[in-house]
Amino acid sequence: QREPHRFRFLAHNRLCLEIEIVAADLLRFRYAVDGLFQPDQSYAVDPAFQASPPQEAGWRELEDHFEIDTGELRCRIDKERLLVSVYDREGRLINRDGGGFSARRTILQGTTDLRVEKECREDELFFGMGDKPGPLNLRGQQLENWNTDAFSYGAATDPLYKSIPFFFGLSGGQAYGIFVDNPHRSRFDFAATDPQTVSWNLSGGEMNYYLLYGPSLLRVAQRYHDLTGKPALPPLWSLGFQQCRWSYYPEERVREVCREFRERRIPCDAIYLDIDYMDGYRCFTWDRHHFPQPAQMISDLREQGFQTVVMIDPGIKVDPDYRVYREGLRHDYFCRRTDGELMTGPVWPQACVFPDFTAPEVRKWWGDLYRDLYLEQGVAGFWNDMNEPAVFLVNRKTFPDGVRHAFDGHSTDHRRAHNVYGQQMSRATREGLQRLAPSRRPLVITRATYSGGQRHAWVWTGDNTASWEHLRIASRQCQRLSISGFSFVGSDIGGFAGQPDGELFVRWMQLAAFHPFFRVHSMGNNVDGAGEVMGDLIQQQEKAHRIDQEPWSFGPEFEAQAREAIELRYRLLPYLYTAVWENHELGLPVLRSLIFADQSDLKLAEYEEAFLCGEHLLVWPIGEAGLRETQIYLPQGGWYDYWTGEQLKGGQSIGREVDAGQIPLFVRAGAILPHYPVQQHVFEKKIELLSLKVYFSEAPVESSHYADAGEGLGYLKGEFQLSRFRQGVENRRWHLKQAREGNYRPSWSQCELILWGLPAGLAESRVDGRIAPLSALADGSYRLTVPVDFQEVELELSGDLRE
Repeated sequence: QREPHRFRFLAHNRLCLEIEIVAADLLRFRYAVDGLFQPDQSYAVDPAFQASPPQEAGWRELEDHFEIDTGELRCRIDKERLLVSVYDREGRLINRDGGGFSARRTILQGTTDLRVEKECREDELFFGMGDKPGPLNLRGQQLENWNTDAFSYGAATDPLYKSIPFFFGLSGGQAYGIFVDNPHRSRFDFAATDPQTVSWNLSGGEMNYYLLYGPSLLRVAQRYHDLTGKPALPPLWSLGFQQCRWSYYPEERVREVCREFRERRIPCDAIYLDIDYMDGYRCFTWDRHHFPQPAQMISDLREQGFQTVVMIDPGIKVDPDYRVYREGLRHDYFCRRTDGELMTGPVWPQACVFPDFTAPEVRKWWGDLYRDLYLEQGVAGFWNDMNEPAVFLVNRKTFPDGVRHAFDGHSTDHRRAHNVYGQQMSRATREGLQRLAPSRRPLVITRATYSGGQRHAWVWTGDNTASWEHLRIASRQCQRLSISGFSFVGSDIGGFAGQPDGELFVRWMQLAAFHPFFRVHSMGNNVDGAGEVMGDLIQQQEKAHRIDQEPWSFGPEFEAQAREAIELRYRLLPYLYTAVWENHELGLPVLRSLIFADQSDLKLAEYEEAFLCGEHLLVWPIGEAGLRETQIYLPQGGWYDYWTGEQLKGGQSIGREVDAGQIPLFVRAGAILPHYPVQQHVFEKKIELLSLKVYFSEAPVESSHYADAGEGLGYLKGEFQLSRFRQGVENRRWHLKQAREGNYRPSWSQCELILWGLPAGLAESRVDGRIAPLSALADGSYRLTVPVDFQEVELELSGDLRE
């Protein structure tokens, strides 16, 4: 059967393959074992996504196969077995079926064990899959998607908290992506069992996957964002440093911690309250003994520049006197077992029930429950935890498979709903906050989610441990989540379980300063899974021997180094905010593995902890204790040492000494990095002078700087300022040109250009045609002050140009 952009092929055994041309570079493949397709429903695909197929698609039937031509891709379908091969317009192979599709049908369980086998080429590398702690290159790994409460996991632990069945393939210099949109339990084998085969298995549902063509890795990432959605722009304060532990209480302790930050001059924008702020683990309540006046406390902290973020879990305490329990019970909002009984289980309370977030009326009810916390008490952000969903004291750690879910009108069991439970909880939270305060930018953080969840919430990497191994895992995990759609990601700095020493804490802080979600979190004296039963004992231990993990907890030397790392983050805020805007607007990952810098240089894939932050910064974390020198491999092209301004040539290994107070950091030649002065919180004072660090390059290079009010939705109405810079050399004259758009007027009226790497012999400098003085600085750079709306800076070069 053939429609303009959809083709169905029916085999003799009634297997049906449907191929849809979603766009010239994006194909969708669906299989129905009995010729009947399931209702087309997805929690992953962005409802705002619109297919954009070419006006005309080429089609022809040959003796042993069919061909579909999109203009960008050519798809061949074998007649005998419906095997699929995809080529680019030049006829180069991108991806090809090996064994193709298979499935098993039983009377009791229906279609199960759906499987697709693809050929794996000799040079092929694989990346992505989101929340996985192992090596970045997936080749040789077997991975499973089943959201799991994985306390104190290790490098080989799988599965973890999130299910993102999306991966990149790279072979022959060409990249593609495959996204398997099915939330059932899935298993992927990246040439681990058979070195010539990549496969994935689904426990149920329909085999439904997309092939996204690059040919660049970055383009594949963008197309995945187009399909599954881009995140909303966060409030600027959420990119500041954030302090958390399990738990800060009572109110006096919260105020003490905040006061210490300000007295010690360590920047911080948010303080977190874990489960102990609640009245007996009842969500949406306060323990009035520990927090007698929460609204006053939150207001006072906001006056000091602190936003307050609190935890909300899905487990609702079984208590007839608890309003949330009574309401949910009255309206039948909680999940039920196959026999109609409520799904109950222990989490923090000894008995909980759980809302069915796949029902729209439940999401509406849940979102409205935030009213008092958000509007009356002034809480600024919400942290959804334990939403895999986690259940204590049972071997499977979650619901039985038979628990029922509404699934937005497609009633199903927990086998299908499990991996979207946390995603739909965070959706309910975000949608509720948006209804309650339509003009605000809400902050929602979730531990468990599914593909497309980036539209609803930020993520973090869960309950890690205080070890050097976990510092390295944090770098890999955050890269992988970022390229898999979740750029708003971070780890628990210093480790959640255990306690780091000062060196590990500082090195982790230096790494995390480049992760969008920049938060310390630790478990203190608590015991995983303790809940109500051990609550009194844990509080006694806290009083007797409190375990701290604030930046000043490791002595003056490490406090100073931690402060320096946090201050660097605040200096680089305008650069990071621009990268975040590019993720929101263009789908460009904020964090990128080095192979994204030059996918023709496969050696870059060997350096797994190093990464790009945005387009122009290369971060080289220190992941070993006592390291004083290291070998660094930079991608092809020119680079600068951020700290010294030294010019370096890429494509080679470079030995570098390692400073205890600095992370190795490099800037792409030609980049322009906007900097703010250090503030104790993002809105502490008006910024009067924007500093632009300019790194000389003869070749033309483009950079951007995005700014807006940092809060509210005015940017959607044009209240932003986007500056696009382009620098390069023409006829022995260096030019820096600026083009601006948007109606926002920032607080600064001037920019300070700090110019690095200028060749010797500068005859003249001009700003918009007028001669302007250029000052030489002691560190070898030059300073030039220009108006914020300058159009062109020009330097006449009289000396020899550097290579």
